[in-house]
Amino acid sequence: QVQLVESGGGLVQAGGSLRLSCAASGGTFTGHAMGWFRQAPGREREFVAALSWTGGVTYYADSVRGRFTISRDNVKNVVYLQMNSLKPEDTAVYYCARDREAYYSNIAGRYDYWGQGTQVTVSS
Repeated sequence: QVQLVESGGGLVQAGGSLRLSCAASGGTFTGHAMGWFRQAPGREREFVAALSWTGGVTYYADSVRGRFTISRDNVKNVVYLQMNSLKPEDTAVYYCARDREAYYSNIAGRYDYWGQGTQVTVSS
């Protein structure tokens, strides 16, 4: 059973930065793409970023491209989301997830394991 545990969320002022981490354990990290999604109050969960198993290919939602960077350490089984130039509209619970396949996807249904989420709040 794969377990994903996010950390690094918190309260930050607009324009600030946060780095989220997602530690994977209990199952296969090898050969799977990983992604980050977020859900704001009253809104549906939305795709944020994803990267392939090798980390060589990344994909971002238009709303975060140029501000967020996704990366992974396949030795430590950790996925990161560096968030810069944060905006109040980035406020949400952020979830990491494991893709069933090796190449990235922005489709939530492709992901088979999810973390419990970490809250990110950006004040104006």
